[in-house]
Amino acid sequence: MLFKIRYFPKWAAEIAAALIALILFTPLAKAFFEKNQWQSVYIFGLALTLSYLLTPVFGWIARKGGILDIPDERKPHLDSTPLLGGGSVFLGTIIASYWLGGMFYSRGLLSILIGSAILFGAGLADDIKGLSAGFRLCIQMIAGAIVISSGVILSVIPENLGIISDIGNILLTFTWIIGITNGMNFFDGMDGLAAGLGAVIGFFLSVVAFRAGQLHAGWVCIGVSGACIGFLPHNFPIRERADIFLGDAGSTFIGFILASLAVYGDWAENDPVVALISPMLIFWLLIFDMIHITVDRIGSGKVKTFREWIEYVGKDHLHHRLSNVLGGARQSVLFIYMLSFCMGTSAIVLHGAGALEAILLLLQAAFILILVTILERRGRSLNRICNRSSS
Repeated sequence: MLFKIRYFPKWAAEIAAALIALILFTPLAKAFFEKNQWQSVYIFGLALTLSYLLTPVFGWIARKGGILDIPDERKPHLDSTPLLGGGSVFLGTIIASYWLGGMFYSRGLLSILIGSAILFGAGLADDIKGLSAGFRLCIQMIAGAIVISSGVILSVIPENLGIISDIGNILLTFTWIIGITNGMNFFDGMDGLAAGLGAVIGFFLSVVAFRAGQLHAGWVCIGVSGACIGFLPHNFPIRERADIFLGDAGSTFIGFILASLAVYGDWAENDPVVALISPMLIFWLLIFDMIHITVDRIGSGKVKTFREWIEYVGKDHLHHRLSNVLGGARQSVLFIYMLSFCMGTSAIVLHGAGALEAILLLLQAAFILILVTILERRGRSLNRICNRSSS
């Protein structure tokens, strides 16, 4: 468990979670939360308990089916670890959203559900048998096309440009959804990192959605956050290694559904700059890391073609670099949690602000991560010097 309390064994936590889930499934409990307008609390609790209870089930299935992440030289874990943990996050989110009706409120939200399910299925196939990077990208584009076809499209380029606006906004939406999806997948390299980021991002997206009057989108966002937190006790236990991993199915599902919900939301009335920058701040770590590794890999000659770029696997992501400086993976994960929380609070401050304030907050976020990059690069240089001196 994430927090181990003495004299409170794991089986007791599972019984408590099962009782809470059973109570929440009753029509009386649902009516009570709806009457008091506590739908967000309801969906959060239901998603959390379902994910917590289903994770050991998917772990058992993964062990029986031999669906394991085998250690190698580029992976930090030492033992074969079950995949399929993303199944609990997926079902926790979908069931809780279905029970409250959030995912079926509009054609746009339904298309996000369908696209997420397709991507989750492809991720399962990748976890079980392995798929090529090119094929995974094609599936992501199909899922993104389903979302876009329902009218969930970024409105960045002014409409008065006609066909140029339509094509440009569609291409930007594809880039956003696929980029964030893969960015979250890249961050699934340490215990608790992708699920914890999903929880933080989902929470702040829900807050911004509620403040903008996007209730149903906010409920789904808080459902994702709850499902991720329910998974964390199995994936990020104190002083222990993870019992189970999200797998590609889980990390791509989290990235895709959150990226699509960010496009779906109308985060600021009559202010496209604020509407664009609010989600950018919430996802800023993923965006920054994607830009950083792309520039670094191309500049260093590690990748020379698009095919090499999508297939390249390295340990040069933000969490890897911070781990080298901070002295371990757990420190890196907690540090990234705090960075993500800082960016999310900046997005909340944007509510009611103007375009100038939005741009200043985005610049502040950029400077914070540039400073972090300078410090971690300096730290790596000092570590290399110390290692050479000691040898």
